[in-house]
Amino acid sequence: MIKSRPAFLDNIYLPDVKIGRFLSVLVIFGIAIGLKHGVQNNYLSEIVNIDEFERGVVDAFRELPGLLLIFILALMYRFADSKVFKIGIALMAGGMAGLLLTSSSDFFMAKFIVVIFMVLFSTGEHIIMPVRSTIAMELAKREKSGASLGITTSISQLGTITGLLLVTGIFFILEKTGYSRTDIIGYRIVFGIATALMTTAALVAAALKETTLKAPRQRFYFAKKFTKYYIMEVFYGSRKQIFLTFAPYVLVREYKTDPSMMALLLAICSVFIMFCSPLIGRLIDKVGYKKVMVTDTLILVVVCLLYGFSHRLFSPGIAFIVICCNFILDQVISVASMANNVYVQRISSDREEITATLSTGISVNHIFSVTIALIGGWIWKVAGIETLFTLSALLGLISSIYAAMIKKEEEVNPLP
Repeated sequence: MIKSRPAFLDNIYLPDVKIGRFLSVLVIFGIAIGLKHGVQNNYLSEIVNIDEFERGVVDAFRELPGLLLIFILALMYRFADSKVFKIGIALMAGGMAGLLLTSSSDFFMAKFIVVIFMVLFSTGEHIIMPVRSTIAMELAKREKSGASLGITTSISQLGTITGLLLVTGIFFILEKTGYSRTDIIGYRIVFGIATALMTTAALVAAALKETTLKAPRQRFYFAKKFTKYYIMEVFYGSRKQIFLTFAPYVLVREYKTDPSMMALLLAICSVFIMFCSPLIGRLIDKVGYKKVMVTDTLILVVVCLLYGFSHRLFSPGIAFIVICCNFILDQVISVASMANNVYVQRISSDREEITATLSTGISVNHIFSVTIALIGGWIWKVAGIETLFTLSALLGLISSIYAAMIKKEEEVNPLP
């Protein structure tokens, strides 16, 4: 019998599993994600004319699928993970195609249509989140589930980096031919390639063997002992949305960063995250989740102040370099939020309680993601970037103080 996959994959995955199909979907899907994320902020600012306040409104709608995820998955409770995965990929392909075909001739209608297709794409993206890992584990041998998760995460991340670098290359070539940043052709090219790739991913995913595993369709689970975790998730949801929505817009609106440079920065962030995630994970194990939580939020205070005041502290050229470095640091320290999950593990009685609590935490932080996107955009519009990020710094400081209140005595016996 001729082997159709490398020996190291044979050591990880079940013998009857065609893992190549699943990994192919992840890499194709990752490249498409990188292409889309690489141009998204420039597209909204320079083509659709979304201002600072409207950017917050757009992301409020974009985060709604995350808020409603528990109800969306409840509608698919009879479906196996593989079917949910296929539905999610198909929705993302539809959203990407919509962005490709949207006309900018009527700005008001264009904004409305763009939001609809971004929400459609986000719905698919959020649907995939809870099932991608469970599929990876089910396809692997029981004792190799961790290795499988590592491979699938790396494959997806490498795909994203590839997509981001493609954006850099496409816009670099276009600029050499006299391309204007306000010309939609560059975005059409990127969205066209991304749509083709996402459609291909959907077709390959359709050929995947149906799994029997179903992701937990948990209802909201609240327990008094997790109160501090829920509050930390409030802080995390607010912090995540401020930087997800407004940090890239600082570069685009205030420092006029072009799509090529924006995509390159995001690619550098992805590389740093890929290498720093295991290091941060080991650091949590070594020094404890509490110290990582406190340190992370204290660094966040400095990051916020640099976002808000670099243009006042430095010359334009130096300020741009500082903001770029700040942007990368911001992305890396966001990985430290995994300390919250470790905290939940340490105070949970069993694994089912962990799953239920983390599911509730996702919904909690999305509630505040939607709210902060709306409020943040309004603050930037009426009070300026300095006020927005000063308030963000205060939020980080309060979060650090709250994390310091966590007590070791809350832990139960370590889980096996």
